[in-house]
Amino acid sequence: MSSDSASEKSGKRGADVQVGPTINESEADVAAQLTAGSNVLLDAKQEARLRWKIDKNILPSFMYLMTFADKTTLGQSAILGIMPGAHLNQTQFNWLGSVFYLSYLIFEWIRWTVLPFRPRPSQLILSVNIFIWAVALLCHAACSSFGGLFACRFILGVCEGAITPGFMIVTSMFYTHGEQTKRVGYWFLMNGFAIIFLGFVSFGLLHTKTANFMPWQWLMIITGLITLITSVIFWFYFPDSPTTARFLTPEERVQAIQRIKVNKTGVENKHWKREQFVETLTDPKIWVMLTNQRQLIVKQFGFSPIETTLIGCVDGVVEILTIWLAVTVASVPAIGRGYAGALMYVPAVLGALLVNLLPSDNKVGLLFSYWVSIFAICPFVIFLGWVGSLTSGHTKRITTNALVLIGYCVGNFAGPFVWKKQYQPRNHVPWALIAACNLVSALLLLTLRFMLARENHRRDSSSHDEAYDDVFVTHVNADGTTQEKKVDKAFLDLTDLQNKDFRFIL
Repeated sequence: MSSDSASEKSGKRGADVQVGPTINESEADVAAQLTAGSNVLLDAKQEARLRWKIDKNILPSFMYLMTFADKTTLGQSAILGIMPGAHLNQTQFNWLGSVFYLSYLIFEWIRWTVLPFRPRPSQLILSVNIFIWAVALLCHAACSSFGGLFACRFILGVCEGAITPGFMIVTSMFYTHGEQTKRVGYWFLMNGFAIIFLGFVSFGLLHTKTANFMPWQWLMIITGLITLITSVIFWFYFPDSPTTARFLTPEERVQAIQRIKVNKTGVENKHWKREQFVETLTDPKIWVMLTNQRQLIVKQFGFSPIETTLIGCVDGVVEILTIWLAVTVASVPAIGRGYAGALMYVPAVLGALLVNLLPSDNKVGLLFSYWVSIFAICPFVIFLGWVGSLTSGHTKRITTNALVLIGYCVGNFAGPFVWKKQYQPRNHVPWALIAACNLVSALLLLTLRFMLARENHRRDSSSHDEAYDDVFVTHVNADGTTQEKKVDKAFLDLTDLQNKDFRFIL
């Protein structure tokens, strides 16, 4: 590691030296405190070794398997007898699916537009939320009415408001834009493993005979205990950011930060910035971005409960394969995120149309069409990995993530109410809406890509903006003296609109 002595000065600058403005360390990204005045260069071998070490410690921590398993327990419980066991009608069951996203929606904004700017690590926020989640899940087993289940599902939604956005932020802190799509895909395809796991567990539970304790209650106990263990693992092992990651040496922390400098987004800043918040709300591309009935659907194709639980395992396999395909295609430079997401909607629309149009006695055809419609999950996975590459400035990134997930909540809150008893067993109206929404979403992805490509072209055609080329941060030493160190503009906590060197990933 070498230091730029010309850019590190004690107390005051020399009168004959022409340099840029000086800012306090608190105004810059936290990474500026480690990298200011340094010039670390990594060769390809060093970068590959560091990326492998990060993968080895980060990806196993993304135990999204159980958080997804918890969300799919409601659908599995429908097969295991929760509706008669808890005396639920179809409307009440739909509300149990929707209230999860209602509380998610309410608390999402608070959690990830306020808490990230408090002096609390993400690891603490996530582990506490997962612990509360586990307790709420275990409490499901004690419920015998709609009111009790409603309260438990509400608490689950409150906790879930921390999980996905937390993973998104941590992923953007450790990985380059080119790496983020695959990493988000890797932890999101855990959903598929969760479905497979719960399918086999549910199949086994259907064969259990326990007095006064139904199979769906055992499912809640099993997933709740696994989630409880997950919270403990997060508490001890989940990293907060590259600047404090315990699995990295002090030198590797600097290298990890310099490695993601190409993102031009920094790591994080603990100070909320009103101007970035306002910029997010007035940025047109943000609004273009904002635009668990599975087991019941299959059962209504005419399969028995035991067949449905086993067929549900295939859902998981299909989801794993489709997500892997999607993030692989999206990582091809010639295709990119926008085109890949739109491409994945083609089989999704086809599957939804076939489910609607095939005759009811063609159970196999309906089932395969339904599996093809699972491609609709893929664009969302691609988008979660993409959204972190489209904005810069910590306040703006946090606010954008919150808005995107609020939009996700609104859709999931309204979704269950479309599946009304009057539309069963074929559900023609819901499937028609799914096909239409998939088509509109594909067009919006293409529109977003066009906007970003046009802005990149405009910036490439403009002259270089030197406004932030020579900026210094003031550091106060323990003895009271001050040092001014030059900091790269990537760590000034600039937004994508302020930093004209920022280019949008397509």
